[in-house]
Amino acid sequence: MRNDRPDLLSAGLRSAFGTAPAEGVAGATHQAAALFQPGEAVLTPAASAMLRGLGARARADRKALRIISQGSDGGARRFDRWELAAARAAAIGRAASAGGLAEGDIEIALPTTQERAGKGQNITLLLVPAG
Repeated sequence: MRNDRPDLLSAGLRSAFGTAPAEGVAGATHQAAALFQPGEAVLTPAASAMLRGLGARARADRKALRIISQGSDGGARRFDRWELAAARAAAIGRAASAGGLAEGDIEIALPTTQERAGKGQNITLLLVPAG
């Protein structure tokens, strides 16, 4: 598999190791449990408003949004842990889209849903140069 976006790879590595993001890339990592209703893929009202605002900001700044979901919060009654991780990442994309960001400017990556001893699901949101 060929990496056509080395800038995104660099940003992800810098983020993972705590160094400054690549030029033109801004981001933050959130625990999914803080953004969603427990065991659900339904955003809290505050998270929904924040993500709509992020979508509007990205559109105004001509940025794209990369959503990187790592880990999982375990299963719930309606979802197993894989479904919950994917549904939550998609809900974030829909909220950013509701803020005005074009669907083509939203990328979702789920590199791993492996259980990570007590870390749950973490979601990194990166604003990257569009195109």
